[in-house]
Amino acid sequence: MSDWLRGARRVVAGLKPIKVPEAPARAFRDLWPGDAARGHRLLRGECEFAGTVRPLTVQAEGGQGWHEDSGSPIWRAAVHSFAWLRDLRALGTDGARLRARDLATDWLAHGAGEGIAAAPEVAGARLSAWLGHWDFLAATAEDAFRRALMVRLAQDARGLVAALPGEGRHRGALAALKGGLAASVALNEEAWIARCLRILPSEIERQILPDGAHVERSPGQLLLAVQDLIEIRNLLHGAGLEAPPHLGLALDRAAPALRLFRHGDGGLAQFNGTRDPGAALVDLVLTQGQARGRAPLILSEAGFQRLQAGRTLVIADVGPPPAGRVAPAPSGLPRGADRFHHAGTLGFELSVGRDRLIVNCGAAPAAEGEWRDALRATAAHSTLVLSDTNSSELREEGLGRRPEAVEAERQEANGAQWLDASHDGYRRGPGAIHRRRLYLSESGDDLRGEDAVEGENLPGFAVRFHLHPGVVASLQEEEKTVQLRLPSGASWRFRTSRAKLAVEDSVFIGGEARRTSQIVLTAEAGTQSVQWALSRATVPAPDPTGQAGPAPAPSDGPAA
Repeated sequence: MSDWLRGARRVVAGLKPIKVPEAPARAFRDLWPGDAARGHRLLRGECEFAGTVRPLTVQAEGGQGWHEDSGSPIWRAAVHSFAWLRDLRALGTDGARLRARDLATDWLAHGAGEGIAAAPEVAGARLSAWLGHWDFLAATAEDAFRRALMVRLAQDARGLVAALPGEGRHRGALAALKGGLAASVALNEEAWIARCLRILPSEIERQILPDGAHVERSPGQLLLAVQDLIEIRNLLHGAGLEAPPHLGLALDRAAPALRLFRHGDGGLAQFNGTRDPGAALVDLVLTQGQARGRAPLILSEAGFQRLQAGRTLVIADVGPPPAGRVAPAPSGLPRGADRFHHAGTLGFELSVGRDRLIVNCGAAPAAEGEWRDALRATAAHSTLVLSDTNSSELREEGLGRRPEAVEAERQEANGAQWLDASHDGYRRGPGAIHRRRLYLSESGDDLRGEDAVEGENLPGFAVRFHLHPGVVASLQEEEKTVQLRLPSGASWRFRTSRAKLAVEDSVFIGGEARRTSQIVLTAEAGTQSVQWALSRATVPAPDPTGQAGPAPAPSDGPAA
Protein backbone atom coordinates (compact mmCIF):
# COMPACT_ATOMS: atom_id res chain seq x y z
CA MET A 1 0.00 0.00 0.00
CA SER A 2 1.40 3.43 -0.96
CA ASP A 3 1.84 6.22 1.59
CA TRP A 4 -0.82 8.23 -0.28
CA LEU A 5 -3.40 5.42 -0.14
CA ARG A 6 -2.59 4.67 3.48
CA GLY A 7 -3.11 8.32 4.37
CA ALA A 8 -6.38 8.45 2.44
CA ARG A 9 -7.73 5.44 4.31
CA ARG A 10 -6.87 7.12 7.60
CA VAL A 11 -8.70 10.29 6.59
CA VAL A 12 -11.81 8.35 5.57
CA ALA A 13 -11.70 6.32 8.77
CA GLY A 14 -11.48 9.50 10.80
CA LEU A 15 -14.84 10.65 9.42
CA LYS A 16 -16.66 7.66 10.87
CA PRO A 17 -17.99 7.95 14.42
CA ILE A 18 -16.86 5.43 17.00
CA LYS A 19 -18.40 4.47 20.29
CA VAL A 20 -15.87 4.69 23.11
CA PRO A 21 -16.64 2.48 26.12
CA GLU A 22 -15.67 3.38 29.68
CA ALA A 23 -13.11 0.55 29.84
CA PRO A 24 -11.78 -2.24 27.60
CA ALA A 25 -14.39 -4.89 26.84
CA ARG A 26 -12.12 -7.64 28.17
CA ALA A 27 -9.10 -7.91 30.43
CA PHE A 28 -5.61 -8.10 28.98
CA ARG A 29 -2.40 -9.16 30.66
CA ASP A 30 1.11 -8.35 29.56
CA LEU A 31 3.12 -11.58 29.72
CA TRP A 32 6.68 -10.33 29.96
CA PRO A 33 8.78 -9.18 32.92
CA GLY A 34 9.99 -5.63 33.34
CA ASP A 35 13.26 -4.43 34.84
CA ALA A 36 13.03 -2.90 38.30
CA ALA A 37 16.40 -1.14 37.89
CA ARG A 38 15.06 0.66 34.82
CA GLY A 39 11.89 1.38 36.81
CA HIS A 40 13.93 3.16 39.49
CA ARG A 41 15.61 5.24 36.78
CA LEU A 42 12.19 6.31 35.52
CA LEU A 43 11.31 7.53 39.01
CA ARG A 44 14.47 9.65 38.82
CA GLY A 45 13.47 11.09 35.43
CA GLU A 46 15.58 8.88 33.16
CA CYS A 47 14.48 6.33 30.58
CA GLU A 48 16.82 3.59 29.39
CA PHE A 49 16.12 1.71 26.19
CA ALA A 50 18.59 -0.66 24.50
CA GLY A 51 21.41 0.78 26.57
CA THR A 52 20.68 4.43 25.75
CA VAL A 53 19.65 6.64 28.67
CA ARG A 54 17.89 9.98 28.12
CA PRO A 55 15.73 12.24 30.32
CA LEU A 56 12.00 11.53 30.50
CA THR A 57 10.17 13.99 32.71
CA VAL A 58 6.75 15.60 33.03
CA GLN A 59 6.20 19.26 32.18
CA ALA A 60 6.52 20.37 35.79
CA GLU A 61 10.03 18.84 35.89
CA GLY A 62 11.20 20.25 32.57
CA GLY A 63 9.13 18.25 30.09
CA GLN A 64 11.88 16.23 28.42
CA GLY A 65 11.55 13.10 26.33
CA TRP A 66 8.63 13.56 23.95
CA HIS A 67 9.99 16.04 21.44
CA GLU A 68 12.11 15.69 18.32
CA ASP A 69 15.37 16.82 19.93
CA SER A 70 15.04 14.37 22.84
CA GLY A 71 17.01 11.51 21.30
CA SER A 72 17.40 9.23 18.31
CA PRO A 73 14.27 8.15 16.41
CA ILE A 74 14.57 4.60 17.79
CA TRP A 75 14.81 5.82 21.40
CA ARG A 76 11.89 8.21 20.89
CA ALA A 77 9.83 5.45 19.30
CA ALA A 78 10.31 3.34 22.43
CA VAL A 79 9.31 6.23 24.68
CA HIS A 80 6.18 7.03 22.66
CA SER A 81 5.27 3.33 22.58
CA PHE A 82 5.16 3.23 26.40
CA ALA A 83 7.62 0.30 26.45
CA TRP A 84 8.69 1.55 29.89
CA LEU A 85 5.37 0.61 31.53
CA ARG A 86 6.71 -2.90 32.23
CA ASP A 87 9.61 -1.46 34.19
CA LEU A 88 7.40 0.65 36.44
CA ARG A 89 5.07 -2.30 36.93
CA ALA A 90 8.09 -4.39 37.98
CA LEU A 91 8.54 -2.06 40.97
CA GLY A 92 5.01 -2.84 42.16
CA THR A 93 4.70 0.32 44.27
CA ASP A 94 2.11 3.07 44.47
CA GLY A 95 4.83 5.54 43.55
CA ALA A 96 5.53 3.62 40.34
CA ARG A 97 1.82 3.52 39.49
CA LEU A 98 1.45 7.26 40.06
CA ARG A 99 4.55 7.95 37.96
CA ALA A 100 3.07 5.92 35.13
CA ARG A 101 -0.13 7.97 35.29
CA ASP A 102 1.76 11.25 35.46
CA LEU A 103 3.80 10.36 32.40
CA ALA A 104 0.71 9.19 30.51
CA THR A 105 -1.13 12.42 31.37
CA ASP A 106 1.90 14.45 30.27
CA TRP A 107 2.12 12.51 27.01
CA LEU A 108 -1.56 13.16 26.26
CA ALA A 109 -1.00 16.89 26.81
CA HIS A 110 2.45 17.38 25.27
CA GLY A 111 3.58 14.30 23.38
CA ALA A 112 0.55 12.92 21.56
CA GLY A 113 0.88 15.42 18.73
CA GLU A 114 4.42 14.39 17.81
CA GLY A 115 4.67 12.80 14.36
CA ILE A 116 6.52 9.76 15.62
CA ALA A 117 3.63 8.98 18.00
CA ALA A 118 1.40 8.29 14.99
CA ALA A 119 3.84 5.90 13.27
CA PRO A 120 1.99 2.57 12.94
CA GLU A 121 4.63 0.50 14.76
CA VAL A 122 4.70 3.05 17.61
CA ALA A 123 0.92 3.41 17.88
CA GLY A 124 0.46 -0.35 17.77
CA ALA A 125 3.02 -0.95 20.51
CA ARG A 126 1.43 1.79 22.62
CA LEU A 127 -2.04 0.25 22.31
CA SER A 128 -0.65 -3.12 23.36
CA ALA A 129 1.15 -1.54 26.31
CA TRP A 130 -1.90 0.38 27.54
CA LEU A 131 -4.19 -2.64 27.28
CA GLY A 132 -1.65 -5.07 28.71
CA HIS A 133 -1.12 -2.81 31.73
CA TRP A 134 -4.64 -1.47 32.12
CA ASP A 135 -5.06 -2.74 35.68
CA PHE A 136 -1.73 -1.21 36.69
CA LEU A 137 -2.13 2.05 34.81
CA ALA A 138 -5.79 2.97 34.76
CA ALA A 139 -8.21 0.60 36.51
CA THR A 140 -8.19 2.53 39.79
CA ALA A 141 -7.47 5.97 38.32
CA GLU A 142 -9.85 8.91 38.18
CA ASP A 143 -12.65 8.80 35.63
CA ALA A 144 -11.21 11.71 33.62
CA PHE A 145 -7.86 9.94 33.18
CA ARG A 146 -9.45 6.66 32.11
CA ARG A 147 -11.76 8.47 29.70
CA ALA A 148 -8.86 10.37 28.11
CA LEU A 149 -6.92 7.13 27.62
CA MET A 150 -9.90 5.32 26.09
CA VAL A 151 -10.65 8.18 23.70
CA ARG A 152 -7.06 8.31 22.50
CA LEU A 153 -6.94 4.51 22.28
CA ALA A 154 -10.02 4.51 20.04
CA GLN A 155 -8.65 7.28 17.84
CA ASP A 156 -5.31 5.54 17.40
CA ALA A 157 -6.93 2.19 16.72
CA ARG A 158 -9.25 3.61 14.08
CA GLY A 159 -6.40 5.14 12.08
CA LEU A 160 -4.10 2.18 12.62
CA VAL A 161 -6.54 -0.49 11.46
CA ALA A 162 -7.54 1.59 8.45
CA ALA A 163 -3.90 1.89 7.34
CA LEU A 164 -3.04 -1.80 7.69
CA PRO A 165 -0.87 -3.47 6.52
CA GLY A 166 1.80 -1.41 8.28
CA GLU A 167 4.34 0.65 6.37
CA GLY A 168 7.36 -1.12 7.87
CA ARG A 169 8.95 -4.07 6.09
CA HIS A 170 10.22 -5.32 9.43
CA ARG A 171 8.88 -6.44 12.80
CA GLY A 172 7.27 -3.05 13.35
CA ALA A 173 4.50 -4.08 10.95
CA LEU A 174 3.70 -7.07 13.15
CA ALA A 175 3.67 -4.85 16.26
CA ALA A 176 1.23 -2.52 14.47
CA LEU A 177 -1.08 -5.39 13.55
CA LYS A 178 -0.95 -6.84 17.08
CA GLY A 179 -1.87 -3.47 18.62
CA GLY A 180 -4.65 -2.90 16.11
CA LEU A 181 -6.13 -6.33 16.82
CA ALA A 182 -5.91 -5.87 20.60
CA ALA A 183 -7.66 -2.51 20.40
CA SER A 184 -10.32 -3.88 18.04
CA VAL A 185 -11.14 -6.60 20.58
CA ALA A 186 -11.08 -4.09 23.45
CA LEU A 187 -13.55 -1.84 21.61
CA ASN A 188 -15.76 -4.69 20.31
CA GLU A 189 -15.32 -3.45 16.74
CA GLU A 190 -16.19 -6.53 14.70
CA ALA A 191 -15.34 -4.98 11.32
CA TRP A 192 -11.90 -4.01 12.58
CA ILE A 193 -11.33 -7.48 13.98
CA ALA A 194 -12.27 -9.01 10.64
CA ARG A 195 -9.86 -6.71 8.80
CA CYS A 196 -6.98 -7.60 11.14
CA LEU A 197 -7.68 -11.31 10.77
CA ARG A 198 -7.70 -11.02 6.96
CA ILE A 199 -4.26 -9.41 7.00
CA LEU A 200 -2.73 -11.58 9.74
CA PRO A 201 -1.81 -14.68 7.67
CA SER A 202 0.10 -12.78 4.99
CA GLU A 203 1.89 -10.66 7.60
CA ILE A 204 2.97 -13.75 9.52
CA GLU A 205 4.35 -15.32 6.34
CA ARG A 206 6.18 -12.08 5.53
CA GLN A 207 7.72 -11.92 9.00
CA ILE A 208 8.77 -15.54 9.57
CA LEU A 209 10.92 -17.15 6.88
CA PRO A 210 10.36 -20.78 5.86
CA ASP A 211 13.33 -21.84 8.02
CA GLY A 212 11.79 -20.12 11.08
CA ALA A 213 14.15 -17.15 11.20
CA HIS A 214 12.92 -13.57 11.12
CA VAL A 215 13.03 -11.44 7.97
CA GLU A 216 15.46 -9.01 9.69
CA ARG A 217 18.06 -11.79 10.27
CA SER A 218 18.32 -10.74 13.89
CA PRO A 219 18.06 -13.13 16.86
CA GLY A 220 16.71 -10.27 18.96
CA GLN A 221 13.98 -9.39 16.47
CA LEU A 222 13.10 -13.07 16.14
CA LEU A 223 12.61 -13.24 19.92
CA LEU A 224 10.34 -10.17 19.82
CA ALA A 225 8.39 -11.56 16.86
CA VAL A 226 7.80 -14.83 18.73
CA GLN A 227 6.55 -12.78 21.69
CA ASP A 228 4.19 -10.94 19.34
CA LEU A 229 2.84 -14.19 17.94
CA ILE A 230 2.28 -15.61 21.43
CA GLU A 231 0.38 -12.48 22.45
CA ILE A 232 -1.77 -12.62 19.31
CA ARG A 233 -2.53 -16.32 19.91
CA ASN A 234 -3.53 -15.67 23.53
CA LEU A 235 -5.58 -12.63 22.55
CA LEU A 236 -7.58 -14.58 19.96
CA HIS A 237 -8.09 -17.50 22.33
CA GLY A 238 -9.28 -15.21 25.12
CA ALA A 239 -11.71 -13.49 22.77
CA GLY A 240 -13.10 -16.77 21.52
CA LEU A 241 -11.77 -16.18 18.00
CA GLU A 242 -10.22 -18.83 15.78
CA ALA A 243 -6.56 -18.27 15.04
CA PRO A 244 -5.44 -18.88 11.43
CA PRO A 245 -3.32 -22.01 11.02
CA HIS A 246 -0.44 -19.82 9.88
CA LEU A 247 -0.01 -18.67 13.49
CA GLY A 248 0.64 -22.08 15.02
CA LEU A 249 2.79 -23.15 12.07
CA ALA A 250 4.91 -19.99 12.36
CA LEU A 251 5.49 -20.61 16.08
CA ASP A 252 6.45 -24.21 15.32
CA ARG A 253 9.08 -22.93 12.85
CA ALA A 254 10.31 -19.95 14.83
CA ALA A 255 10.95 -21.60 18.21
CA PRO A 256 13.57 -24.09 16.94
CA ALA A 257 15.17 -21.30 14.90
CA LEU A 258 15.45 -19.23 18.07
CA ARG A 259 17.25 -22.13 19.73
CA LEU A 260 19.92 -22.09 17.02
CA PHE A 261 21.04 -18.69 18.33
CA ARG A 262 21.32 -19.79 21.99
CA HIS A 263 24.75 -20.10 23.56
CA GLY A 264 25.54 -22.55 26.34
CA ASP A 265 24.54 -19.93 28.93
CA GLY A 266 21.03 -19.79 27.41
CA GLY A 267 21.34 -16.27 26.03
CA LEU A 268 21.34 -15.18 22.39
CA ALA A 269 24.22 -14.56 20.02
CA GLN A 270 24.66 -10.88 19.23
CA PHE A 271 24.08 -10.48 15.50
CA ASN A 272 22.42 -7.59 13.66
CA GLY A 273 21.21 -5.30 16.41
CA THR A 274 20.71 -7.99 19.04
CA ARG A 275 21.37 -7.20 22.69
CA ASP A 276 21.32 -10.47 24.61
CA PRO A 277 18.18 -10.42 26.81
CA GLY A 278 19.45 -13.25 29.04
CA ALA A 279 18.48 -16.87 29.43
CA ALA A 280 15.47 -16.28 31.71
CA LEU A 281 13.48 -14.34 29.13
CA VAL A 282 14.36 -16.74 26.32
CA ASP A 283 13.25 -19.66 28.51
CA LEU A 284 9.98 -17.90 29.31
CA VAL A 285 9.25 -17.15 25.66
CA LEU A 286 9.94 -20.73 24.60
CA THR A 287 7.73 -22.01 27.42
CA GLN A 288 4.87 -19.63 26.61
CA GLY A 289 5.22 -20.54 22.95
CA GLN A 290 4.83 -24.22 23.82
CA ALA A 291 7.96 -24.68 21.74
CA ARG A 292 8.94 -28.07 20.49
CA GLY A 293 11.89 -29.21 18.41
CA ARG A 294 15.65 -29.06 18.82
CA ALA A 295 17.89 -26.33 17.48
CA PRO A 296 18.54 -26.85 13.76
CA LEU A 297 22.11 -26.82 12.45
CA ILE A 298 21.29 -24.64 9.45
CA LEU A 299 18.90 -21.76 8.74
CA SER A 300 19.14 -21.89 4.97
CA GLU A 301 16.98 -18.86 4.10
CA ALA A 302 18.39 -16.59 6.79
CA GLY A 303 21.95 -17.85 6.32
CA PHE A 304 23.13 -18.96 9.77
CA GLN A 305 25.00 -22.14 10.71
CA ARG A 306 25.60 -23.87 14.01
CA LEU A 307 28.66 -26.10 14.50
CA GLN A 308 28.64 -28.07 17.74
CA ALA A 309 30.90 -30.81 19.09
CA GLY A 310 31.55 -31.74 22.71
CA ARG A 311 31.06 -28.59 24.77
CA THR A 312 32.09 -26.24 21.93
CA LEU A 313 29.54 -24.26 19.93
CA VAL A 314 30.10 -21.99 16.91
CA ILE A 315 27.29 -19.78 15.53
CA ALA A 316 28.18 -18.21 12.17
CA ASP A 317 26.54 -15.56 9.98
CA VAL A 318 26.90 -16.85 6.41
CA GLY A 319 23.96 -15.17 4.67
CA PRO A 320 23.36 -11.94 2.72
CA PRO A 321 21.67 -8.94 4.37
CA PRO A 322 17.89 -8.66 3.87
CA ALA A 323 16.25 -6.39 1.33
CA GLY A 324 16.58 -2.69 2.03
CA ARG A 325 16.99 0.56 0.14
CA VAL A 326 13.63 1.82 1.38
CA ALA A 327 13.18 5.52 2.14
CA PRO A 328 12.42 6.32 5.81
CA ALA A 329 8.80 6.83 6.82
CA PRO A 330 7.49 10.38 7.35
CA SER A 331 8.12 9.78 11.06
CA GLY A 332 11.84 9.38 10.38
CA LEU A 333 11.81 5.69 11.32
CA PRO A 334 13.52 3.28 8.90
CA ARG A 335 11.22 0.99 6.93
CA GLY A 336 13.52 -1.67 5.47
CA ALA A 337 14.24 -5.09 6.95
CA ASP A 338 17.90 -4.02 7.11
CA ARG A 339 17.15 -1.17 9.56
CA PHE A 340 19.34 -2.64 12.35
CA HIS A 341 21.62 -4.75 10.17
CA HIS A 342 25.36 -4.84 10.81
CA ALA A 343 28.30 -5.15 8.42
CA GLY A 344 29.34 -8.42 10.05
CA THR A 345 29.06 -10.95 7.22
CA LEU A 346 30.97 -14.21 7.94
CA GLY A 347 31.35 -13.21 11.59
CA PHE A 348 30.96 -15.89 14.25
CA GLU A 349 30.59 -16.36 17.99
CA LEU A 350 31.94 -19.26 20.02
CA SER A 351 31.15 -20.61 23.47
CA VAL A 352 32.49 -23.52 25.51
CA GLY A 353 29.90 -24.89 27.89
CA ARG A 354 28.41 -21.89 29.67
CA ASP A 355 31.42 -19.68 28.89
CA ARG A 356 31.33 -17.35 25.91
CA LEU A 357 34.77 -17.04 24.36
CA ILE A 358 34.58 -15.26 20.97
CA VAL A 359 31.81 -12.70 20.51
CA ASN A 360 30.68 -9.74 18.45
CA CYS A 361 30.79 -6.37 20.21
CA GLY A 362 27.02 -6.00 20.46
CA ALA A 363 24.61 -3.24 19.50
CA ALA A 364 23.24 0.14 20.53
CA PRO A 365 20.36 0.67 18.06
CA ALA A 366 18.85 3.53 20.07
CA ALA A 367 22.10 5.49 20.37
CA GLU A 368 23.09 8.51 18.31
CA GLY A 369 24.63 7.72 14.93
CA GLU A 370 28.37 7.65 15.67
CA TRP A 371 28.28 5.15 18.55
CA ARG A 372 25.50 3.10 16.96
CA ASP A 373 27.43 2.74 13.69
CA ALA A 374 30.74 1.98 15.41
CA LEU A 375 29.07 -1.18 16.73
CA ARG A 376 27.55 -1.93 13.33
CA ALA A 377 30.94 -1.73 11.62
CA THR A 378 32.76 -4.81 10.33
CA ALA A 379 35.60 -4.15 12.80
CA ALA A 380 33.16 -4.71 15.69
CA HIS A 381 32.61 -8.31 14.57
CA SER A 382 34.74 -11.43 14.68
CA THR A 383 35.52 -11.49 10.98
CA LEU A 384 37.93 -10.10 8.36
CA VAL A 385 38.20 -6.36 7.63
CA LEU A 386 39.75 -5.50 4.28
CA SER A 387 41.60 -2.19 3.96
CA ASP A 388 39.76 -0.75 7.01
CA THR A 389 36.52 -0.83 4.98
CA ASN A 390 33.11 -2.11 6.01
CA SER A 391 31.81 -5.09 4.06
CA SER A 392 28.45 -3.28 3.90
CA GLU A 393 27.92 0.46 3.65
CA LEU A 394 26.26 1.78 6.81
CA ARG A 395 23.43 4.25 6.33
CA GLU A 396 20.96 5.88 8.68
CA GLU A 397 18.06 3.91 7.22
CA GLY A 398 19.92 0.58 6.89
CA LEU A 399 22.59 -0.52 4.42
CA GLY A 400 23.75 0.80 1.06
CA ARG A 401 26.38 -1.27 -0.73
CA ARG A 402 26.26 -4.79 0.66
CA PRO A 403 27.27 -8.39 -0.06
CA GLU A 404 24.95 -9.93 -2.61
CA ALA A 405 26.57 -13.29 -3.28
CA VAL A 406 27.08 -15.03 0.06
CA GLU A 407 27.69 -18.75 -0.24
CA ALA A 408 28.21 -21.49 2.32
CA GLU A 409 28.93 -25.19 2.06
CA ARG A 410 28.99 -27.55 5.00
CA GLN A 411 30.45 -31.03 5.31
CA GLU A 412 30.65 -33.55 8.13
CA ALA A 413 32.62 -36.76 8.57
CA ASN A 414 33.17 -38.90 11.66
CA GLY A 415 31.84 -36.15 13.92
CA ALA A 416 34.14 -33.43 12.53
CA GLN A 417 32.54 -30.45 10.75
CA TRP A 418 33.73 -28.11 7.99
CA LEU A 419 32.19 -24.82 6.90
CA ASP A 420 33.39 -23.05 3.75
CA ALA A 421 31.80 -19.63 3.19
CA SER A 422 32.44 -16.55 1.09
CA HIS A 423 30.99 -13.11 0.38
CA ASP A 424 31.47 -10.44 -2.27
CA GLY A 425 30.98 -7.35 -0.11
CA TYR A 426 34.38 -6.04 -1.21
CA ARG A 427 33.81 -6.53 -4.93
CA ARG A 428 33.50 -2.76 -5.36
CA GLY A 429 36.62 -0.80 -4.51
CA PRO A 430 39.15 -3.49 -3.56
CA GLY A 431 37.52 -5.91 -6.02
CA ALA A 432 37.99 -8.87 -3.69
CA ILE A 433 36.16 -11.88 -2.27
CA HIS A 434 36.47 -12.89 1.40
CA ARG A 435 36.50 -16.65 1.97
CA ARG A 436 36.43 -18.19 5.44
CA ARG A 437 36.97 -21.88 6.18
CA LEU A 438 36.24 -23.33 9.60
CA TYR A 439 36.96 -26.83 10.90
CA LEU A 440 35.68 -28.14 14.25
CA SER A 441 37.06 -31.47 15.45
CA GLU A 442 34.79 -34.26 16.62
CA SER A 443 35.77 -33.62 20.25
CA GLY A 444 35.15 -29.87 20.02
CA ASP A 445 38.65 -29.24 21.43
CA ASP A 446 40.13 -27.97 18.16
CA LEU A 447 38.79 -25.16 15.95
CA ARG A 448 40.85 -24.32 12.86
CA GLY A 449 40.29 -21.44 10.49
CA GLU A 450 41.56 -19.87 7.32
CA ASP A 451 40.63 -16.40 6.11
CA ALA A 452 41.52 -15.78 2.48
CA VAL A 453 41.12 -12.80 0.16
CA GLU A 454 40.78 -13.49 -3.55
CA GLY A 455 41.53 -10.78 -6.08
CA GLU A 456 44.29 -8.72 -7.69
CA ASN A 457 46.45 -6.00 -6.10
CA LEU A 458 45.21 -7.00 -2.67
CA PRO A 459 45.42 -4.41 0.12
CA GLY A 460 46.24 -5.34 3.70
CA PHE A 461 43.60 -6.77 5.98
CA ALA A 462 42.92 -7.61 9.61
CA VAL A 463 41.07 -10.55 11.13
CA ARG A 464 39.50 -9.77 14.50
CA PHE A 465 38.37 -12.09 17.28
CA HIS A 466 36.57 -10.16 20.02
CA LEU A 467 36.74 -11.87 23.40
CA HIS A 468 34.05 -11.99 26.06
CA PRO A 469 34.94 -9.81 29.10
CA GLY A 470 35.17 -12.96 31.24
CA VAL A 471 38.11 -14.24 29.16
CA VAL A 472 41.67 -13.34 30.23
CA ALA A 473 44.09 -13.13 27.30
CA SER A 474 47.89 -13.37 27.61
CA LEU A 475 49.99 -12.76 24.51
CA GLN A 476 53.04 -15.01 24.03
CA GLU A 477 54.71 -13.03 21.24
CA GLU A 478 57.72 -15.26 20.71
CA GLU A 479 55.46 -18.26 20.16
CA LYS A 480 52.80 -16.40 18.11
CA THR A 481 50.17 -17.61 20.56
CA VAL A 482 47.61 -16.15 22.95
CA GLN A 483 46.72 -18.04 26.11
CA LEU A 484 43.04 -17.70 27.00
CA ARG A 485 41.59 -18.44 30.42
CA LEU A 486 37.83 -18.84 30.66
CA PRO A 487 35.67 -18.06 33.72
CA SER A 488 35.30 -21.79 34.38
CA GLY A 489 39.08 -22.07 34.68
CA ALA A 490 39.54 -23.90 31.37
CA SER A 491 42.50 -22.80 29.25
CA TRP A 492 42.60 -22.46 25.49
CA ARG A 493 45.39 -21.48 23.14
CA PHE A 494 45.11 -19.35 19.98
CA ARG A 495 47.91 -19.52 17.42
CA THR A 496 48.44 -18.30 13.87
CA SER A 497 50.73 -18.22 10.87
CA ARG A 498 51.39 -15.65 8.10
CA ALA A 499 50.12 -12.71 10.13
CA LYS A 500 51.18 -10.32 12.86
CA LEU A 501 49.47 -11.27 16.14
CA ALA A 502 48.35 -8.72 18.74
CA VAL A 503 45.95 -8.35 21.65
CA GLU A 504 44.10 -5.01 21.63
CA ASP A 505 41.35 -3.30 23.56
CA SER A 506 37.71 -3.88 22.66
CA VAL A 507 34.24 -3.36 24.09
CA PHE A 508 31.32 -5.70 24.79
CA ILE A 509 27.72 -4.49 24.92
CA GLY A 510 25.75 -7.32 26.51
CA GLY A 511 23.97 -5.01 28.91
CA GLU A 512 26.18 -2.27 30.28
CA ALA A 513 29.22 -1.52 28.13
CA ARG A 514 32.28 -3.40 29.41
CA ARG A 515 35.92 -3.27 28.47
CA THR A 516 37.36 -6.41 26.95
CA SER A 517 40.09 -7.58 24.57
CA GLN A 518 40.36 -8.73 20.99
CA ILE A 519 42.88 -10.85 19.14
CA VAL A 520 43.94 -9.12 15.92
CA LEU A 521 45.74 -10.76 13.02
CA THR A 522 47.24 -8.18 10.64
CA ALA A 523 48.31 -9.15 7.12
CA GLU A 524 50.33 -6.94 4.78
CA ALA A 525 49.25 -5.96 1.27
CA GLY A 526 49.52 -8.85 -1.13
CA THR A 527 48.84 -11.52 1.50
CA GLN A 528 46.29 -14.00 0.22
CA SER A 529 45.38 -15.86 3.41
CA VAL A 530 46.04 -16.30 7.11
CA GLN A 531 45.54 -19.46 9.10
CA TRP A 532 44.73 -19.74 12.77
CA ALA A 533 43.78 -22.35 15.34
CA LEU A 534 42.05 -22.35 18.71
CA SER A 535 42.54 -25.44 20.85
CA ARG A 536 41.99 -26.54 24.42
CA ALA A 537 45.35 -26.11 26.14
CA THR A 538 45.23 -29.49 27.87
CA VAL A 539 44.62 -31.31 24.59
CA PRO A 540 47.48 -30.92 22.06
CA ALA A 541 46.06 -30.06 18.68
CA PRO A 542 47.33 -32.40 15.95
CA ASP A 543 49.11 -30.42 13.26
CA PRO A 544 50.53 -32.75 10.63
CA THR A 545 51.38 -29.87 8.27
CA GLY A 546 53.33 -27.95 10.89
CA GLN A 547 51.04 -24.94 10.39
CA ALA A 548 48.04 -23.60 12.25
CA GLY A 549 45.64 -23.90 9.33
CA PRO A 550 42.44 -25.90 9.10
CA ALA A 551 42.50 -29.58 8.42
CA PRO A 552 41.73 -30.32 4.75
CA ALA A 553 38.09 -30.94 3.94
CA PRO A 554 37.30 -34.49 2.88
CA SER A 555 36.77 -34.85 -0.86
CA ASP A 556 33.93 -37.30 -0.38
CA GLY A 557 32.43 -36.09 2.91
CA PRO A 558 28.67 -35.88 3.09
CA ALA A 559 27.20 -32.45 2.50
CA ALA A 560 24.85 -31.19 5.19
